[in-house]
Parts: sequence; structure tokens; C-alpha cells
Amino acid sequence: MPDAPIDLTYDGPLAIITLNAPPLNLFTPDMMAALKSALAHVTDSEARGLLLQAEGRAVSAGVDVNFFTTLDAVSGAAVWRDWLDFIHALEDLPIPTVFAAHALCLTAAFEISLACDLILAAESARFGLVEIVVGLTPSMGGPQRLVERAGPARARELIYTGELFGAATLEQWNVVNRVLPDEGFREAAHAFALRLANGPTRAHAATKLITAAAARNGARAADDLTPLVSGALLASEDLQNAIASFLTDGPGKATYTGR
Repeated sequence: MPDAPIDLTYDGPLAIITLNAPPLNLFTPDMMAALKSALAHVTDSEARGLLLQAEGRAVSAGVDVNFFTTLDAVSGAAVWRDWLDFIHALEDLPIPTVFAAHALCLTAAFEISLACDLILAAESARFGLVEIVVGLTPSMGGPQRLVERAGPARARELIYTGELFGAATLEQWNVVNRVLPDEGFREAAHAFALRLANGPTRAHAATKLITAAAARNGARAADDLTPLVSGALLASEDLQNAIASFLTDGPGKATYTGR
């Protein structure tokens, strides 16, 4: 619909959620409701990958501050629980998720990016958790996910200062995965995500489970999980078809069809 704050489209196996509430893609209850609806659609679809991106001069300028005037301690806690449910659903998707930041990316949008598997950023993109300007701490899981990527000291620095950080700096801190040229960024990010979506979905899902277990509970916890999730891959259509195409067509020509 033309007035919807987000767009959901598909390019073959790749689902694409686009923030489309110009000029600043501000986060409101309507924006979050639309995102939750789109994510539910992707979850129920046959998508093998997800790209999150934005239209406009900013990825997002963050949450609409007017919304905070409607909240008290009780209703605010309920909102954060609801919005964290979205973060968890995004994180738990059993397919690769890629966030593409082409420009300024603040607060809620930045926190959503941290729940994705990979973050791609244009050279001129800037990121910030600037909640200190209204006396708040980031409450959509950003601090704890920054700790996973960059460590607690960097997370505190980014949040305490409320400063904006460039893509190159956050790549050095292991927050951003890749910095790409501004020119052609959208097309490059799309191609990258599509390549992942065309890969072995079941193997990617196993990788997500193993790396999450290692990040949160250590390598031995991931070791305990690996035989279960990796062993199950031997029954997947992806693996069986890939092995057949490998043996028929040779190395580097495997195809993944099925789950």
C-alpha cells in the first residue's frame, strides 16, 4: 500500500523489507506494527534470505520523540517487551539476515541492525545510539548485542557519549561487517544478500545456532550442539542435491534446491 511505512518485496528466494516513511523513517507504533507484520509474512514464506534496507536520505533518525510523551514506567516497559519480541523473532529466523545502511542510522534502526546476522554499510553511513539526549538507554537490545560484537567497553563508549560513529570505525570494532562504496551501494548490498539466499539454507541455519551458542555460552556449549544440528544436515534436500550436482558437475558448481 502506498501509505504503508514499510515495503515487503521478494526477489526469488530473497525477501526484502524496506523502511519507507520519508523523510526520516521515524519509528512509531505504526512502523513497528508494520515491521512485525512483514516479518511474520517472511517467516511463513519460502524465503531463503532477508535483506533489510531503507529509502530516503536516512536509514532512520530513530524513534519519534513524541511517542515518549505518551509513556509512563509501566506502559514503557510493556512497549520495550513488545519491541524486543520483534528483535527476538528477527534474530531467530533460520535464514541469513542482512542489514544495509546507506546513510544515517540511529537508535531503533541501529538496534534492529544489530539483531541481523550481517551489517553492510556505505562509506558515508553513520551510526548512533543517541538515547542520552532524552535521558534514556537503548532498550531494543542494542547494548547487549553491541557487547557481543565489540565488547562491553566499546558498547559503553558508544552509548555513554551518544556520538555518531562512521562505518569504517564500526568495521574496525567488528560491529559492521563490510563497508562498501556509496556509489552502487544499494545494488551491491542486494547482490550480496541474494547470493546468501541462493546458498544452503539449512547449513546457514545450523551456522546461526552454533555461533549463537558459542557467543552466549562458550565454545564447549557450541560443541555440544554441533553434532545435533550438523548431523541433521545429512537429511536435508539442500545437501543431497548439492552433493549430487558436485559429483555430476564438479567442484564449485553445487546447486541448492530444497530445504
